[in-house]
Amino acid sequence: MDAKPSTPLVSFLQRLQQTAFNTFTNSTHFDPKTYVDLPLKFPLSITDQAFRNLPKSSNGSVSVDDLNLFIETYFEGAGDDLVYFDPEDFVPEPEDFLPKVKHPEVRAWALEVHKLWKNLSRKISSQVTAHPNYHTLLPLPDSVVIPGSRFREVYYWDSYWVIRGLLASKMYKTAKSIVTNLLSLIEEYGFVLNGARVYYTNRSQPPLLSAMIYEIYCSTGDVELVKRSLPALLKEYEFWNSDIHKVTISDAQGCTHTLNRYYAMWNKPRPESSTMDKASASKFPTESEKQHFYRELASAAESGWDFSTRWMRHPPNFTTLSTTSVIPVDLNAFLLGMELNIAFFAKVTGDNSTAKHFLQISDVRTKAMNSVFWNANMKQWLDCWLSNTTSEVHVLDTLHQNQNVFASNFVPLWMKPFYSDALLVGDVLESLKTSGLLRAAGVATSLSDSGQQWDFPNGWAPLQHMLVEGLLKSGLEEARSLAEEIAIRWITTNYVVYKKTNVMHEKYDVEHCGEFGGGGEYVPQTGFGWSNGVVLAFLEEFGWPEDRKIEC
Repeated sequence: MDAKPSTPLVSFLQRLQQTAFNTFTNSTHFDPKTYVDLPLKFPLSITDQAFRNLPKSSNGSVSVDDLNLFIETYFEGAGDDLVYFDPEDFVPEPEDFLPKVKHPEVRAWALEVHKLWKNLSRKISSQVTAHPNYHTLLPLPDSVVIPGSRFREVYYWDSYWVIRGLLASKMYKTAKSIVTNLLSLIEEYGFVLNGARVYYTNRSQPPLLSAMIYEIYCSTGDVELVKRSLPALLKEYEFWNSDIHKVTISDAQGCTHTLNRYYAMWNKPRPESSTMDKASASKFPTESEKQHFYRELASAAESGWDFSTRWMRHPPNFTTLSTTSVIPVDLNAFLLGMELNIAFFAKVTGDNSTAKHFLQISDVRTKAMNSVFWNANMKQWLDCWLSNTTSEVHVLDTLHQNQNVFASNFVPLWMKPFYSDALLVGDVLESLKTSGLLRAAGVATSLSDSGQQWDFPNGWAPLQHMLVEGLLKSGLEEARSLAEEIAIRWITTNYVVYKKTNVMHEKYDVEHCGEFGGGGEYVPQTGFGWSNGVVLAFLEEFGWPEDRKIEC
């Protein structure tokens, strides 16, 4: 089940990317993604001919001047096929905006973060619909909110936290537009793509669309949105439960459990990172080993955690990425949430048999998660490694839990079957406090400082939010106070970094208050969709009293 082969445009842009890589060998500014985002000015055949005519040296590079002139002549700028859009539901200070924020400076900053929705709002240019084969950007029916910087298109899981921020900003129409776009991708492809680009059709991302719709419904009571979404959500659910994503496990009692994994439909370099993927794969002697590795890379990108020691058999060795051999805790928590949301939506629309069916399968998944992931000594849910990927049914005893501590080990707490169990929450709370993940400026992604971006010392907005909201929803006093403590640290570091740099960042260094994050494949990005969303959601929940200082 591999995605349709790369389009001629993507293949051509990858050749251009390779030439640019050879040409700008020593440049620190080289970003492979830029080249696959360039829109054509002329038909591909003409552009390709002009490219072939460029004088090339033996290593495949061209002169910097020749390449720059070629790109200027034959391409629009990366991102020029999205145009700025002024969202009609934006007002500089919405009515009843963050009523619990009493501190004047924090309030002023929150309004600046709110204003960033205007900066990040786009509409797909009419050129994309007129000449789809000139663009790797996919046409979408409605306006979009992008994460920012090099992420100049819509992303799947980012959109959940963008929507949480938009709801705090009372921008309901913009929030619904995002959902409309994601639904249109399911209608076209059968699943929500990683992002709205031709080269992202080979994988999805953490399945949070039902959670977006649930939050919008809770804020607006829009039953029509729920009715319109349900068939698409059922289709998305089928995608995640197709054979490639499904893993069957039999336990000591002879019960079989079905859980799910990430599995990209792709065994080539990711077009947006082709030069890097080829360099990483050059360590493998055979073509089939390279292809296997390319699938593991793309599957890690499907997880949203690209990259992390979490997916490496022998960390921190990058070439031991084995994402498809991991049964991930968080993916299964997200799918449990999806089952519960579908049951809820079916009930809202009067389809009681679907509601009953999805409640039953959510119970089955909860039991499977307890059986396979829960570690009673550590009081955490741990990812499981498959010992081989060929068997139809995996025997539970042959699986081994990944005993390393990751923030994802606590994500199930975000789901009702777990946060509503007070005894369990008490145990998990103690485990989180002693895990080593709680740092000066928030929750660390892992305890391993590998140089990968989904590892120590980086903290990411979505992980802070899921843990804080799970603790909160438990209703336990002690859990609420830890949730507030994490939120205060996170808001503080976001504020201090904003004051220093005048921008919101994609990730933060939780070891040092007031520092943004780093590591990984590209330079740190700003903007930034989900960071803005989580800050606004936290300020809405906890406020900021006038007498509480905000400083590191």
